[in-house]
Amino acid sequence: MKRPFSEYPPAGPSSPNTLPDEEDEDEVMLKIERGSDELLSQTGAVSNGSVMSPAPNHADNNNDAKKVKLDTKNPGAPSRVIHIRNIPNEVTEAEIVHLGIPFGKVTNVLVLKGKNQAFLEMSDEVAATTMVNYFTNCTAQLRGRAVYVQFSNHKELKTDQNHSNNPSAQAALQAAQALVNQTDTQGGPNTVLRVIVEHMIYPVTLDVLYQIFSRVGKVLKIVTFTKNNTFQALIQYPDVVTAQAAKMTLDGQNIYNACCTLRIEYSKLSNLNVKYNNDKSRDYTNPNLPTGDPALDSALAIGAPNLNLPNRTGENASATGMPFTGMPLAGVTPTAAALGAAGIRLPGQPSPNCVLLVSNLNEEMVTPDALFTLFGVYGDVLRVKILFNKKDNALVQMSEPHQTQLAISHLDKMKTWGKQIRVTLSKHQTVQLPKEGQPDAGLTKDYTNSPLHRFKKPGSKNYQNIYPPSATLHLSNIPPTVDEEQIKDAFTHAGASVKAFKFFPKDRKMALIQLGSVEEAIAALIKMHNFQLSDSSHLRVSFSKSTI
Repeated sequence: MKRPFSEYPPAGPSSPNTLPDEEDEDEVMLKIERGSDELLSQTGAVSNGSVMSPAPNHADNNNDAKKVKLDTKNPGAPSRVIHIRNIPNEVTEAEIVHLGIPFGKVTNVLVLKGKNQAFLEMSDEVAATTMVNYFTNCTAQLRGRAVYVQFSNHKELKTDQNHSNNPSAQAALQAAQALVNQTDTQGGPNTVLRVIVEHMIYPVTLDVLYQIFSRVGKVLKIVTFTKNNTFQALIQYPDVVTAQAAKMTLDGQNIYNACCTLRIEYSKLSNLNVKYNNDKSRDYTNPNLPTGDPALDSALAIGAPNLNLPNRTGENASATGMPFTGMPLAGVTPTAAALGAAGIRLPGQPSPNCVLLVSNLNEEMVTPDALFTLFGVYGDVLRVKILFNKKDNALVQMSEPHQTQLAISHLDKMKTWGKQIRVTLSKHQTVQLPKEGQPDAGLTKDYTNSPLHRFKKPGSKNYQNIYPPSATLHLSNIPPTVDEEQIKDAFTHAGASVKAFKFFPKDRKMALIQLGSVEEAIAALIKMHNFQLSDSSHLRVSFSKSTI
């Protein structure tokens, strides 16, 4: 997991020349020069990372291998080389380079780890001047530590061509160039970021986004919305530098393990107009905005106590100490609301409902195993109970609340066994098992320890392949000894009319089979999932988004 390379607190005056007990740049360079004859350069330039074998009594500078040029200008005069002081020992070349990327092209980097200092060469003095001016008024930070940015006395950093380049420095420079090229094709930096959350298995709230993006710098405003069935957000920072830092740090990262992936691009907007502070939008610069709920706003106006208000100031929720399904991004602790929505039970918090009421079932066809298989496409089913006195109704208990929502959205009003079933949340919090000796006629079953659960692993990839019921089924775990005709025959014997079949070209363990209708496919999935194809292979069946 990448960690943020810099954090930008609210702007405030900071002099790059007031750090106590720091050595003068030339003094540092002279000490390196005196440290070993091998560090002297005939070319007279500060050199980037030539790999050499330094004298054994100079371990502090073993990784620097510097060639020093003391061709200086007046102290503090503009230069395209920037001197950065007070860097943490563990900082990498990439983190130093990232400090400069928002201001222009970075052409070279040199890290003096033994001296907690670094040099960054920009493509021109204009870019370097912009960077120094910015960090004069806004303290730069690396790994939570304030660093000090000023012009170097040196005109350039040169690599000694007689020695190989430092691989980590070169990799950092190449990555920086790739980012610049990407920006050229996607549009220039802006203070507003557009964030798309892909594979959103667990709920992502405005407060969770605030916690994540605040790790890079001060967040001013957030607006969330859903577009094309995808959760998105617009996030505004106070300046372009912080916004670009957030994009480079967080783009492509997962909020939780193997899911909820952040895709970040620059918005065309330069400012967000936030009208309400609620769970959909927030202006952290104006905590007095109304919520948009007239009753709640009236109560606020008269100072009513004990209201469940949205977090208006954006303070991070306190750590709950509770485990979360999936590793949060960069150590972010989700808010209590987010944890609850994702099925985590917090002390004193009512349990979210995981029980579904399924009605209008075909009494002649329905069984606990059939419901386990069908609803198991959308989550892990723990228990099923067909009601004794009303056998066209059943209770299905899922393992997580979001799985109940998936099942409702995909199966409600779906025609199954000739009837349009209804799927809603039940008033029951759990499905009770029959007491010992109580007659049940096999209508209640516990599947807690079933080996057929599809989502046992946190962030399971199966979450990325959840689709509505369709006439085309995805088949997997097909043994090499089984051919197309055998599979088609098995489905025909199960009552399905096979319209088309196709093995995956690159993986013959998988195939698509197209049936006569969606209703046929539902019935076939119930019958054929876990169907034994050979002594050691059982078929896996799910709905597909593809057609043949």
